[in-house]
Amino acid sequence: MKKKAVVYCRVSTEKEEQETSLERQREELTDFAEREGYEVKEVFTDRHSGYEMDRDGLLEMLNDLKADPADALFIQDETRLGRGHARIALLHVMKKQEIDVFTLSDEGPIALNDMDDMVLEILAIVEEYQRKIHNAKIKRGMKRAVENGYKPEKNLKGRGNPEGRERLDLPIDQIVQLKERGLTYHEIAVTLQGFGYQASKATVHRRFKEYEENAQAD
Repeated sequence: MKKKAVVYCRVSTEKEEQETSLERQREELTDFAEREGYEVKEVFTDRHSGYEMDRDGLLEMLNDLKADPADALFIQDETRLGRGHARIALLHVMKKQEIDVFTLSDEGPIALNDMDDMVLEILAIVEEYQRKIHNAKIKRGMKRAVENGYKPEKNLKGRGNPEGRERLDLPIDQIVQLKERGLTYHEIAVTLQGFGYQASKATVHRRFKEYEENAQAD
């Protein structure tokens, strides 16, 4: 079974003469991918500056790769993917998703210089430590909540309370309890995240204020 690939073609302007360039990129990259043993599942195109991330074709490609991952991305050269910071950011995304990048100009896997390799390595390290810090905050928030009397097993559906809310909802009663026990909005958010809820500091704050307003109205 052939590995799957996507092709991304880009020109920088809306001029009609650029249509020929787009079509040439499409044909050459499709042939290139097939020679490398890949089946092209989709081709994405853009007529936009490489310095910008807000490109319809690019965003469609990223959404497609998230929904239906591919093994490789084929581009004419590294500048077609992006320029400046946009290029590094997109290369980082491809690396995270374990998508190999091939360029026609390199006649194979993209050849990055030492500086690019170093920056991508730093980004990966920073992201890993951000994840560890976030998990540590969640652990700290959960510990503090439990120490203050919060009992999650009584509040999650299927874990001792059949009347509990669905995990994706924010349980306002638990937000109120945690707030009354002295936790900050941020600590409440990370605590709920640790129990499977999609919570943010802003949303927790907004829900608590709504609760206060409703309580006053009653």
